Amino acid sequence: MKYFEKLEDIKNIENSVVALGNFDGVHLGHQALIKKTVELAKEKGLKSAVFTFSNHPKNTLPMAKPVKNIIYNEEKRAIIESLGVDYLYNIPFSQEIMTMSPKSFVEKLLVDKLAIKVGVCGFNFHFGYRGEGNPDILRVIGNEKGFEVYEMEPVKIEGNVVSSSLIRTLIASGRVDRCKTYLGRNYEIGGEVVVGNRLGRKLGFPTSNLVIDDCMVTPPNGVYVTICDYDGKKYPSVTNVGRKPTVGEFSKNVETHIFNFDKELYGKKIIVEFLEKTRDEVKFDSLEDLSEQILRDCREAYEYHQKNGMI
Repeated sequence: MKYFEKLEDIKNIENSVVALGNFDGVHLGHQALIKKTVELAKEKGLKSAVFTFSNHPKNTLPMAKPVKNIIYNEEKRAIIESLGVDYLYNIPFSQEIMTMSPKSFVEKLLVDKLAIKVGVCGFNFHFGYRGEGNPDILRVIGNEKGFEVYEMEPVKIEGNVVSSSLIRTLIASGRVDRCKTYLGRNYEIGGEVVVGNRLGRKLGFPTSNLVIDDCMVTPPNGVYVTICDYDGKKYPSVTNVGRKPTVGEFSKNVETHIFNFDKELYGKKIIVEFLEKTRDEVKFDSLEDLSEQILRDCREAYEYHQKNGMI
């Protein structure tokens, strides 16, 4: 897959079927759209492409409430590549693009830059200044410029339209157990392990710590049954998300205790997959009370992993 992060780098592109959208999370609805794009490209002897933005368009609007990301750009790239796409355009949503009319957006970007022959979009796709463009307008311009438009119907699971906003709501409310239904994979947080206050080690439960990124949607403070991915292997684990109120006031972070694991992970990259929330974060009266609760948390998570064949 050829990957482009800047408009000026996009040159000599072959005629393509182009998937259009933000694709935040690359959930099952997005995956269905991208798979259809790849399928149409093969049928028509064209290249398959995904055109998206590296930053959420709504975050460029003044006074708008920030939209939290579900996954990082590198994760988005890896998932899209796994779907067999030839070109991925993941460019910044700039002031120039924001102020383009729908027709200018199509002519300057989709036609001149991306050599579009078929555009594939969702039923709620909007583009151009103030989001005035929609699938019907895209179809009209396509008739003028010589490309087709394939509009995808919403993907529904258990009666719910699969959407990034639904998934953000599930994560923010702690319903991490429901995310896989719509994402097609477990919700996860990844990053480099940093040095914490080593309290877990002192209490007999060493943890690997990740710093929370403010631009990402995160689950509420509490304890979760998790899986830790390290060096290509998955390990059963239990994770606390929060500020450690019993021992002071800290920035929100992710602390993961990996069962039956004794390797040093400082500076290493890990991914924590969230399976189920077991309780809210609580401030205890003493370290002894905290230690006893951690033991109960570990026991509960361990039993969960046993029932599901991880241990």
